[in-house]
Amino acid sequence: MAEHGVPAARTALVTGATRGIGRAVALGLADAGLDVALLARDAVRLTEVADLVRERGRTALALEVDVTDPEGVAEAVGRAEAPVAEGGLGGVDLLVNNAGRIDTEVPLWEADADEWWSVVETNVRGPFLLARHLVPGMLSRGGGRVVDLNSGAGTHDMTVASAYNVSKTALLRLGHHLDAAGAERGLRVFEVAPGTVATDMTGSMPMHAERTEWTPVERTVEMIAAIATGALDACAGWYIRVTHDTPSSLQEMVASGSGPTARHLRVLPANGADPLGADLTGR
Repeated sequence: MAEHGVPAARTALVTGATRGIGRAVALGLADAGLDVALLARDAVRLTEVADLVRERGRTALALEVDVTDPEGVAEAVGRAEAPVAEGGLGGVDLLVNNAGRIDTEVPLWEADADEWWSVVETNVRGPFLLARHLVPGMLSRGGGRVVDLNSGAGTHDMTVASAYNVSKTALLRLGHHLDAAGAERGLRVFEVAPGTVATDMTGSMPMHAERTEWTPVERTVEMIAAIATGALDACAGWYIRVTHDTPSSLQEMVASGSGPTARHLRVLPANGADPLGADLTGR
């Protein structure tokens, strides 16, 4: 039994589960003993990852759907939450919102409008739809956990890829909202930034063309597996970056007395005399 009486996760749903970070997380959770629903658009790759989950002795459910499709997401969640006897997982304890996109690395005034909005839809509407359909079931069972794969782009200004910048900032706020709204009912939400991992997406980005050092994906897998157990529930609502954080370092920060607003998105006062200082730091 995890902190605050929320049991460790037995089942998970991972979006973007067929490649990169999502694939590694799905297999890592299976290694940790969880049954996993895999959600992505590529049916062939879904079958491959599902087979690997089953080779680990766990149940795998392949869900071919685009995360921005409301009807498709609702149907996929219904299949995942169906009773085991009907081919489902009997409920989803852990949602991992991993599916994401990045736009062309140009300033906003050069951006393609359709591409810009499509990135925001994938990175924000997708997690919204998954949480909207899965969180009620979690709350009805006494709680659950949501992990959003966020980014350093959610914490600072960027001069290019404005859709990615905006969407990851919005996702950070969305996660904080979910955690605050659902905390008393056992919902725990975590914004996890995986650092710069070598994936198909990062490999195609000019900003990383000369990069030689990458964050091992195993660090993200370790962090999410720890979250699944409930060991980091005291860090719910936090922005976590695996290039700097480990499960043990986060637990040490909690033990040192970090407050409820730790690692939250907020506007800082201009200085000590800023008339908005109390409002900005006190809520």
